[in-house]
Amino acid sequence: MKNKQYWLGLALMGWASHAFAQTEDDALRYSRLQFGGPARTQAIGGSSVAVGADLGSLITNPAGLGLYQKSEISFSPGYSITSSSSTGTGSKTDASRNNLHVASFGAAFTNRKPDNDDSDWRSGTFAVGINRVNNFNTSFRYAGSVDDQRSLFQRFREQRVDSTQIYKEDDNQSYETLDGLAYGALLTNVDPRTGRTYTPTLLERQGAINQSETVITKGAQTQYDFGYGANYRDKLYLGIGLGIINTRYNESRNYQESDNDVTNYFGSLSLVDQYQTRGTGFNLRVGAIYRVTDMVRLGASVQTPTFMRLTDDYSTTLTSNYSPAVPLGGGQTTTGATVNTQPSSYTYQLTTPFRASGGVAVTIGKYGFLSGDVEYLNYSQAKFSDDNSDNFSSTPAYGYDVENQAIKSLYRSTVNFRVGGEARLDVFRLRLGYARYGDPFQSSDFDRTQNYITGGVGLRQNNFFLDLTGVYNTNDRFYSPYTLNSGAQPVIAVNTNRFTTTATVGFTF
Repeated sequence: MKNKQYWLGLALMGWASHAFAQTEDDALRYSRLQFGGPARTQAIGGSSVAVGADLGSLITNPAGLGLYQKSEISFSPGYSITSSSSTGTGSKTDASRNNLHVASFGAAFTNRKPDNDDSDWRSGTFAVGINRVNNFNTSFRYAGSVDDQRSLFQRFREQRVDSTQIYKEDDNQSYETLDGLAYGALLTNVDPRTGRTYTPTLLERQGAINQSETVITKGAQTQYDFGYGANYRDKLYLGIGLGIINTRYNESRNYQESDNDVTNYFGSLSLVDQYQTRGTGFNLRVGAIYRVTDMVRLGASVQTPTFMRLTDDYSTTLTSNYSPAVPLGGGQTTTGATVNTQPSSYTYQLTTPFRASGGVAVTIGKYGFLSGDVEYLNYSQAKFSDDNSDNFSSTPAYGYDVENQAIKSLYRSTVNFRVGGEARLDVFRLRLGYARYGDPFQSSDFDRTQNYITGGVGLRQNNFFLDLTGVYNTNDRFYSPYTLNSGAQPVIAVNTNRFTTTATVGFTF
């Protein structure tokens, strides 16, 4: 069945491509952030561009720091429950994943001049904080059956290379691509005359193929913020901020495929993919708030693109099982094989889009306020570039022309909307909010809009405050475990919802 003299890898971009694993999906993942901050900011749907006097101003509009009257310190732990349902190859399959995290932690230090001071600059506030701006903790699973012509095995049958693209592997029998793994697991062979892969007759299958897969993602993006806001005549507020963002992302995919046909040798295969991203980046933001009247404030802020340096580590394992044992020739047989790629790393740069936000806040006397924000960003402006600062980088530099063109072709600009309000009842606070984050894809065949419904309560007593918030959001998408030349690969609809509760405890001084 297999020529043991050569261990071949097929130099293709596939499931387990070792050279460049970055795709337009990665660009969107690290560009489509969520609103964060303390419980108060989350409870009003993140609509805080013109509100101010909250540590959430660090990530929305640093000019809001200028509205502080006292210094403040707060801590905000959070807990999220994420559920998903998947359909596409069988009945609906449910999965869930929970996560305990720190949503926000920070302090604001205010220096306010006495009322009898005639300086036009009334106060200034310096703040530092840690804010969670993206949550990657999800899981989904699907199971069902497809026709053999739509299976992963069909992906192995497809002719994708010619003889010039096959090369001899080294002695450790390692593989670099999905096609190389299929060869090593005895699922395909190579025609020595043409160099093309083919499926051995012994493994031909017919009928329905059982499929299942579990996909688990972990991690978050956390931003370390430094900001300063100044108060000019209690009328104009200006601010500037620096954000240093830390990215942690882990993905594990466990794919299984089998058949019930006892007349062939094939029993099952298992494909396990491990993927990890780590990195840091930075951005700058400036903003202003203008008090039109005692009731109305207008706010605006601009955030530069985030410049990130990321490192991917990944490995893939393919296991095949045969029953009965497959004859190899010379009296030898095998019941299967397990092969894997060598753990690989690659470092690169990603620039995410700039953001521009505008907002209005209306204060209703001592009874509370209403606020609304709009945010503009263009996802097609995300861009990959090579990193030549360490040994993980390619030499010469890789241009990412294909990936960047895919980003421009797939994505578009969007406007995100956030509205919220707070009612004050003596020492108590009641809050509600809603946010709508637009579909970043140019194609309109499926609405990928994210919706957030928020609410919370709060207590203000002397120099102590306590806030509790709940945020419910939905996110629907399609997923395919592999692609076929025919375009007939399975398409899984994944519907995800998440409920996040955050509690903030803080003190003013």
